[in-house]
Amino acid sequence: MAPYIDDKAVVNGTADDVSSGVQNLKLKNAEPVQVDKGPSYPYYYPYFDINEKFPPTELFEHTDPGLRADPSKPNLLANATTRVLNPYIGTEVLGVQVSQLSKEGLDELALLAAERKLVVFRDQDFKDLSPERQIAIAEHFGPIQRHPTSGNVKSFPEFHVVYRDGQNDRRLPRTQNGLESLTQVGWHSDVSYEKQPPGTTFFWILDQPKLGGDTQFASQVEAYKRFSPAFKKRLEGLTAVHSAVPQANYSRERGGPVRREPVETEHPLVRVHPVTGEKALYVNKGFTKYIVGYKQEESDNLLNFLFDHIAKGTDFHIRANYEPGTLVIWDNRLTVHSATPDFDASQERRHAVRLTPQAEVPVAAEV
Repeated sequence: MAPYIDDKAVVNGTADDVSSGVQNLKLKNAEPVQVDKGPSYPYYYPYFDINEKFPPTELFEHTDPGLRADPSKPNLLANATTRVLNPYIGTEVLGVQVSQLSKEGLDELALLAAERKLVVFRDQDFKDLSPERQIAIAEHFGPIQRHPTSGNVKSFPEFHVVYRDGQNDRRLPRTQNGLESLTQVGWHSDVSYEKQPPGTTFFWILDQPKLGGDTQFASQVEAYKRFSPAFKKRLEGLTAVHSAVPQANYSRERGGPVRREPVETEHPLVRVHPVTGEKALYVNKGFTKYIVGYKQEESDNLLNFLFDHIAKGTDFHIRANYEPGTLVIWDNRLTVHSATPDFDASQERRHAVRLTPQAEVPVAAEV
């Protein structure tokens, strides 16, 4: 969940409290003053309106565009250079402007994201890419989820804005039982509490620290594949409750918006992807609260084992490194991810926007 950020200007001026004598001292040898000119794309500065309200999300029919795709992907990769980042997750693509793709190319992108779980596009030209065009691209994959608590873009509630800088760095250490946590790493699949959680997701990098501020991703497909046949059978058929309540409470406690009342939804522990047919573990520490039909201790022990397995599976993890002009696309049905806040926000800015199209109601793996 993005931190709450006040809707105010983001320009850091230099302090004007130095005497003229000191200002002139060794002027020729002085370092140039670094003035923060604000975000590169101020239009996407996070906007909060605590009076903004959204209706409950409604169920809809969904057909994944990857089902229409040509498996050879001629409209996507004919002129591209690709590099596999990890055997189980992640491909980098050069030489493609996603904003210029045809409908057939977008269908092939859905297939590639499902096959590789995560796709990193470099050198995207955002200067002439309007919010309307970004939204139109994302809507090819499904209706866009409007986040109930995070900052969005004024007049465009489809955007989820990620923003940190020297004036807006309110990330609090993650806590459990009121105790401070050692780390801010938090594995999750975006808004998995929705009745129809997201599928193919778009994350546009606008400003990025020179070092750090990346995202870690893990393949839930490979996490499931590692289990023994007997354990897989035990997981299949189980369901768990995913809850939006803690997220809503966190925002309320800090004076932030709750645009839609929080929901709790039951999803299978193991789901099947509609295009690839792959089975994927579908739990995450951010939103999965308990296993239906289990007693508290049973549920806690199994979920904690699964969370631990995901967090420690570094051979099916990848750290996606970013730079301005990067577009990251992943399949939320098959992955979990965590922000990596390993940069000095007092000195650098991280700014990105996410568009989160919803997909099908999760389909359980057959027992």
